[in-house]
Amino acid sequence: MKELTKAEEEIMQVLWELESAFVKEIIKKLPEPKPAYNTVSTIVRILQQKGFVGHEAHGKSHKYHPLITKQAYTKSFMKGFVSRYFSGSYQQMVSFFTKEDNLSLNELEDLLKELKDKEHD
Repeated sequence: MKELTKAEEEIMQVLWELESAFVKEIIKKLPEPKPAYNTVSTIVRILQQKGFVGHEAHGKSHKYHPLITKQAYTKSFMKGFVSRYFSGSYQQMVSFFTKEDNLSLNELEDLLKELKDKEHD
């Protein structure tokens, strides 16, 4: 799965939240300063070409919807992220964030408990 640019990801976050939307509705959800209609429309068409977004015709307008779930994209993104920055080791990643973010022992224990619970699902 291809990675999204920052602008594409921002649009996808809105579509994941709304589940389907016209370009005008996407723009309403974006932070100030609002991008131009043509800019958002172009990004949505690029997302469509990449296979992230589908559409339904409504007269001359299109209502867009995600074809990829947020969970599926996050899983793919994190796999690539861990591979590129931590030699594919989730242990190295957790160790890095533990040191950088000064995770407390309780937070680390909660994380380990959550991982163990997932392992048994």
